[in-house]
Amino acid sequence: MSLPSEPAIVLLTGIQAAGKSTVAQMLAERLPRSVHVRGDGFRRMIVNGRADMSPDPSAEAAVRQLRLRHRLTAATCDAYFDAGFTVVAQDVVLGEHLGEMVELIRRRPLLVVVLAPRPEAIAAREEGRGKTAYDDWAITQLDAVLRRDTPRLGLWLDSSDQSPAGAGEEILARAWTEARVSSAAGSPTGR
Repeated sequence: MSLPSEPAIVLLTGIQAAGKSTVAQMLAERLPRSVHVRGDGFRRMIVNGRADMSPDPSAEAAVRQLRLRHRLTAATCDAYFDAGFTVVAQDVVLGEHLGEMVELIRRRPLLVVVLAPRPEAIAAREEGRGKTAYDDWAITQLDAVLRRDTPRLGLWLDSSDQSPAGAGEEILARAWTEARVSSAAGSPTGR
């Protein structure tokens, strides 16, 4: 497969254990002149006073810190893109926050890829991971936010039956033509 030659910002999202980190790293390793931006890294930088998201988040967690994390991710994506890199950014960006993130990232082309494996596939992956993502959340809660409340922007992949490498190959084959978004309000240029 030939690799895309056009630099872009690829925003990879989905719920925890959807495969975002693994797939994003694999994509960045395959693409020439690329970076992997981990949005959750900005959350982890807060040493004291961090307010994590929960099913019933505080205003500090939901409004101030989550939106700060998204602004930092978007600014970082734009800065790397301006320096000539293809950017693969990954984070849990669900519900109204996906549209907000699309607006925060100023540079284009912006490719939004949503990994949306079935809840039972997430549960199986979660069992096989060395870390636990689901302490306060239930998989079904986040999956409902993904499927019910998240705008249908970009390319949505049911990666339930794919390996990370398989999902990465599909993204490389389809994202540059099917995942482009102009804005959250505008319709995507492909599905």
